[in-house]
Amino acid sequence: MQRPIDNVLNLVKSKFNAQVKAESDARGQIEVDKKAIVEVAKLLKEQGFDHVKSVTGIDFPEQEKIQIVYHVSSYSNPELAKVILALKTYVTYKEPKMQSLYEVWESAWTGERETYEMLGVYFEGHPDMRRLFLPEDFEGVYPLRKSYKIKLEGLFVDKQA
Repeated sequence: MQRPIDNVLNLVKSKFNAQVKAESDARGQIEVDKKAIVEVAKLLKEQGFDHVKSVTGIDFPEQEKIQIVYHVSSYSNPELAKVILALKTYVTYKEPKMQSLYEVWESAWTGERETYEMLGVYFEGHPDMRRLFLPEDFEGVYPLRKSYKIKLEGLFVDKQA
């Protein structure tokens, strides 16, 4: 029996030659070049994936790149509402920017801003690419990059703990 996730993954794989993987009945992964991510997102929306649940990034310092992961699902399609699909791409440290998926899913708004602020990935076409928590003049290593060091100055550290 064909699962709903399989149909979607097969379509994306055939149309975009993307790396796809069905992890289970309710989970799948699509890894695509950042140049194709908007087109893949549009196809996923046409297939019933109508919102972004989360946007996050993973720092890979040894490769000097950051993986961006959009978790998408559906409110409108009861079969796809059970599915969480991870749409993944990479940006490099030298060019930490990519096209925003806000034009496809407005629910990417907050997650893209947070990924910008915490990892330094700029989302082109996002309508409000400002910081949420850090000061606008923040400089230095972004807090979720592995090279970030917490300043311990002025903090009491219990060495017995």
